[in-house]
Amino acid sequence: MRAMVLHALAGLDEQPAPLRLEERPDPAPGPGELLLAVSACGVCHTELDEIEGRTPPPRLPVIPGHEVVGRVLARGAGAARFAVGDRVGVAWIHAACGECAYCRAGLENLCAGFVATGRDVDGGYATRMVVPESGAHAIPDIFTDAQAAPHLCAGAIGYRSLRLSGLADGQRLGLTGFGASAHLVLKMARHRFPAAAVHVFARSAAERDFARELGAVWAGDTADRAPAPLDAIIDTTPAWKPVVEALANLAPGGRLVINAIRKEDGDREQLLRLDYPDHLWLEKEIKSVANVARRDVTEFLALAAEIPILPEVQEYPLAEANRALRELKAGRIRGAKVLRMD
Repeated sequence: MRAMVLHALAGLDEQPAPLRLEERPDPAPGPGELLLAVSACGVCHTELDEIEGRTPPPRLPVIPGHEVVGRVLARGAGAARFAVGDRVGVAWIHAACGECAYCRAGLENLCAGFVATGRDVDGGYATRMVVPESGAHAIPDIFTDAQAAPHLCAGAIGYRSLRLSGLADGQRLGLTGFGASAHLVLKMARHRFPAAAVHVFARSAAERDFARELGAVWAGDTADRAPAPLDAIIDTTPAWKPVVEALANLAPGGRLVINAIRKEDGDREQLLRLDYPDHLWLEKEIKSVANVARRDVTEFLALAAEIPILPEVQEYPLAEANRALRELKAGRIRGAKVLRMD
């Protein structure tokens, strides 16, 4: 098989091509596992967090990628839920212990034994991969492979974020940052809460224009003030400044949901701007999002097919994964970036 492999942690500013294209033996499925022929894999900011060491893999080398779409090539002993030839998706959640209180409550995203696809085990920047059958999800027919890929993380984590925001129809929602996840949240919010007014904060004028195209009632820069205080804001950025600015835009009793596995250190000093009366008083809340549970992926795929939500995607050959990552790092984003394996 062909794979883009990470051998050493590095900042993309110093090492612009951290992944190396290699030929490797095909993996074999063990008991309860599926061998997939990968057709597409989304490119997520979490890959930058892995490569640059903010959430480092426990071992190297490793194959990144956790928005994976492929077809079942072979099944290990006991795997019977999917047939050979079925199209399935793989998300960030590869496995969890299944026994702790969190797992029993359907919160395996909080399990201490959480195993992440493409970080703790090899992922989908490859033409083949192995996954536990419990970590595979049926892909609705309405989506192409490239459209389905971002749904497995950007969409599912956006779904969890919107649910945790507590938004009700008729309220005002803010989205700060407007990449792969936020553009899917906007589409989802407009369907689930048609009377809700969605406001977008983004540094890029192109991203603000894109948000208005998708139905945002207002779009401004990260530091701008919305026309009225917002009931909930979802932050999808890797930076700290949007967190501080979002808190200033919250209405009393509002909730900020931070949808990021890690924050970068470049603007950490922005936290020194926090002023209790302006940013935190009047019972404002901050809620983080940790990983995704399997129900997030299953429920979101069904909802996305029903609406339907068809993501905007930019496709790249597998060998150009480094270019896709550099463009993501530089903020050159319109929708989601997806690697194709053909």
